[in-house]
Amino acid sequence: MIAARKDRSTVPATPAPEDRRSPFIRLADLLAGIEPGRQPLSAAVGEPQHAMPAFVGPVLADALPGFGRYPRAEGTPTFRAAAARWLAQRYDLARPIDAEREVLALNGSREGLFSAAIVARRLTPGKGAKGRPAMLLPNPFYAAYAAGAEAAGCEAVVVPTSRDSGWLPDLDALDKDLLERTVALYIASPANPQGSIASADYLGRALELARRHGAFLFSDECYSEIYLGAEKPAGILEVAGADFSRAVAFNSLSKRSSLPGLRCGFCAGDPAFLKDFLAFRWVAAPQVPEPLQAVAVAALEDEAHVTASRDLYRAKFDLADRMLEGRLGYERPGGGFFLWLDVSHLATDSLSGGEAAAVKLWREQGLRTVPGGYLARRDLTGANPAANFLRVALVQDLPTCEEVLTRLVAALT
Repeated sequence: MIAARKDRSTVPATPAPEDRRSPFIRLADLLAGIEPGRQPLSAAVGEPQHAMPAFVGPVLADALPGFGRYPRAEGTPTFRAAAARWLAQRYDLARPIDAEREVLALNGSREGLFSAAIVARRLTPGKGAKGRPAMLLPNPFYAAYAAGAEAAGCEAVVVPTSRDSGWLPDLDALDKDLLERTVALYIASPANPQGSIASADYLGRALELARRHGAFLFSDECYSEIYLGAEKPAGILEVAGADFSRAVAFNSLSKRSSLPGLRCGFCAGDPAFLKDFLAFRWVAAPQVPEPLQAVAVAALEDEAHVTASRDLYRAKFDLADRMLEGRLGYERPGGGFFLWLDVSHLATDSLSGGEAAAVKLWREQGLRTVPGGYLARRDLTGANPAANFLRVALVQDLPTCEEVLTRLVAALT
């Protein structure tokens, strides 16, 4: 049973505590007891399902002896060098990256984005002098950001993010007092789930704010290679200049190479931060097995499979352009693989538009999707800006995605 909600036309003086559980646990509760109207089909999880690159098996087989050794926390020299080369080829950097000092292997970018918050707080001891230390998050946000902030003992502050701000955090909404207690600012470009892309000017301004106020900027660039136009998204290390201080980029093979189960990523940037981050990782973070790093090296050195995957995502959104034109506030995103749909017309007194849409799609079409409000929190106005949106993941092959879109249109339009 779904609990009734108060009318959202007014903001209560003391809002009820927000549900901080995983969006997928909340979704399971929302749909519990409701029979799917058709054979179930999931468009809820952002798990790439494109074909695995053909080289994965042979490379892994050759590297099997590496499972007999404990991996080093920083990653193998070969992997770090491959990541540094890829960054230099992909981005217009002011200088080459020092693979020894400015790159670390991660057990997927998620654990890196989480644990970086703990180290950032340790490196900014003075931030508690003017109130509780804060971590600034986009809204909606990847759950690992908030989890890291809370593990570090910081307040997770969601920055106003709306269509008017281009679905990027509104930097003009950050007052001096908040910035003075800010430990780190998280930015994702392309954004999850809106697909918005931050310009180089925007990233430069965000980094300048972070540096001026003694904070770090953590740039989640996991969707960097899924861009739907001709222009590649900018990266934080491009705008940092020759000095990477306060800037750290996070990336992985999950989205770029459709290898979400590999659990191999990397971070690069500020060498002083990475030195302390490595010390933390030696005692507290999961290492990446050497055979998996060998696969990652092969993936970073091959662009053909990335281009083929990107072309497939573009074909899916070409299909969405035709089927959703003029409907549900659809706009082709700049990058990523999510639809971000306005379903405010379905809101009721007891359900947000996103919840009502998710229930309707499941009950009528057997299609599993995620209410946008489950990916966000109330901002300073007391409202959840994503409550009346729905996230739909276009991660399967083209025929399956066409079926997703067909069911979506049938139920919601």
